[in-house]
Amino acid sequence: MTKVGILGANGRMGRVLIDAAYQHAQIALGFASVRAGSPFIGMDAGELAGIAKQYVNISECQPHLADNADVMIDFTLPSALSDNLALARHTKTPIVIGTTGLLPAQLKEIDEAAKHLPIVFAANYSVGVNLMLKLVQQTAVVMGEQSDIEILEAHHRFKQDAPSGTAIAIGEAIASTLNRDLKTCAVYGREGFSGERDRETIGFATVRAGDIVGEHTALFASIGERIEITHKASSRLTFANGALAAAHWLKDKPAGLYSMQDVLGLNE
Repeated sequence: MTKVGILGANGRMGRVLIDAAYQHAQIALGFASVRAGSPFIGMDAGELAGIAKQYVNISECQPHLADNADVMIDFTLPSALSDNLALARHTKTPIVIGTTGLLPAQLKEIDEAAKHLPIVFAANYSVGVNLMLKLVQQTAVVMGEQSDIEILEAHHRFKQDAPSGTAIAIGEAIASTLNRDLKTCAVYGREGFSGERDRETIGFATVRAGDIVGEHTALFASIGERIEITHKASSRLTFANGALAAAHWLKDKPAGLYSMQDVLGLNE
């Protein structure tokens, strides 16, 4: 059994993680925390997540909470990353990070923290999406040099970063396979007279609407044929279950930075 501590328990993913932990046979909820001054402090976590279960009480995030968790899970906002990493380092608690929209300096913070404790960091914790990352690399090997490559993604109206972290991860997987630098070959929007497409580029298109959980398509189009690799998520439980699997896997690992590809054995 792995005890997990959920940071930012009142967020959309935080609530789903509580629900998923309740359903998971190998996971127990050690703590669920929120920021100082939150109106949710003292509420039962089961009530917060909308499940018929008396769970732990929601607490203000404090170092002593880590005594109740083997692994912490962070799906909060980029602005909370530094404090959450500092907490993990101070308490020597492994951490699973699912926060997206991070800046390069914040990615360096994760790299530095991973020298001292085990971390799983992924743009997407869905098993299907991580399999998709493998499939786009295989497709890029066969068709990448002859195809125009576009990445299409859609999410709910509340998502704050664009393109999504998953779309960027797909682009990076393809670019690295083709020995391209995504920083220089990515095209994030087209408007007006943009001229003929440069085949070396990787295009991105973003949709934000309604309650779309998450949809991603990698399009490889040559003259006469195209391949589309698509993943559609219909529930956030998909991501929560993946994060809990990552936490269970991470519990006894040495310090280092790991991905969901490692968790799923796709890098072997």
